[in-house]
Amino acid sequence: MSAAAVKGWCPGALQPMQSGDGLVVRVRPFGGRLDAAQIAGLAHLAGRHGNGLIDVTSRANLQIRGVSDTSHRLLRDGLAQLALLDPDADTESRRNILVTPFWRTGDETQALAAELEEALADSALELPTKFGFAIDDGTSRVLAGDSADVRIERDRTGELLVRADGAKHGRSVARGEAVTAALALAGWFVASGGAKGGRGRMVAHLAAGVVLPEVLRGEAEPAPIMAAARPGLYPQGALVGVAFGQMPHTTLNQFAGCGHALRMTPWRMVLSEDKRVMPSAAELITEAYDPALRVIACSGAPRCREAHADTRALAAALAPNIGAAARLHVSGCAKGCAHSGPAAITLVATGTGFDLVRGGSTRDEPILRGLNRDDIVRNPSILMGGH
Repeated sequence: MSAAAVKGWCPGALQPMQSGDGLVVRVRPFGGRLDAAQIAGLAHLAGRHGNGLIDVTSRANLQIRGVSDTSHRLLRDGLAQLALLDPDADTESRRNILVTPFWRTGDETQALAAELEEALADSALELPTKFGFAIDDGTSRVLAGDSADVRIERDRTGELLVRADGAKHGRSVARGEAVTAALALAGWFVASGGAKGGRGRMVAHLAAGVVLPEVLRGEAEPAPIMAAARPGLYPQGALVGVAFGQMPHTTLNQFAGCGHALRMTPWRMVLSEDKRVMPSAAELITEAYDPALRVIACSGAPRCREAHADTRALAAALAPNIGAAARLHVSGCAKGCAHSGPAAITLVATGTGFDLVRGGSTRDEPILRGLNRDDIVRNPSILMGGH
């Protein structure tokens, strides 16, 4: 089985993944932020050494697509010049950190992120490749629904806490203890067998009945969860969606031309720092209730060699028919790369058509199998239980 077919393995800049349109090179911005020079540099590199397409991922990273074996070396050199490359693949694989995009200048978010990045670089922990951290230290939490195993948050009084994903409460910590406590949780996860097979996650580990040691437990209640972020203007800048999480390098270059930094999110949106006018481009979603926000689709065929169908064309056709409160996930195969969690409606492409899952993920049992694409488009009510 190829590396791309193994569930649980993620690409990086140093270890790219082969796909249907060439190598996929994942770039992990430090601190979840790109300055204007880095944005322009990435756009240039994607156009010169890839096929010009850039993904915005659910892990708040960027992916340059269509890279060849030869151009990968040149691309790596370019990333190093932009200060976007880790010293080695092991360090890169550990640096899975989500950072709230709603931090304010002078707060502790960026300092916490830098400290955690440095600690992970110095660590010898052998963490699963999908194991990650979240720094969600605002007065309300915005990353609670996003994938992370160890969370640095605030409690309802504004004090810092460190919480294992899946635990209701966290451990109160002083500012200087936060990163040490986060790594202690990760170390316990490995020592207690959570990393077996290289694919373990904290929430599943705790759900299996493994009990956190008392020294890592706490009684601090996390801050409330903020309503889902939508495109629009915020005090920190303009939050814009990227349709199906993909844009051409020319669109990324437009952000660079504005002179503003970009803050990454795990919602297939980017926040253009300090921008007071919503940007415009065909690939960008600027309306808070755009139907495209209701659908998730992976790269699909022919861009991904694992995919059985053109997922994005189908998702675009179905988006206007999906209820405002629902979420549709169209996956090119059973791996569910674009969205690992449940959705109101999940369509999974197979060699014989589409399987339909309601209220579940690509791993759940479908209620209908082998649906024809054209029939779904002609009669989308079948997705919601109609005829």
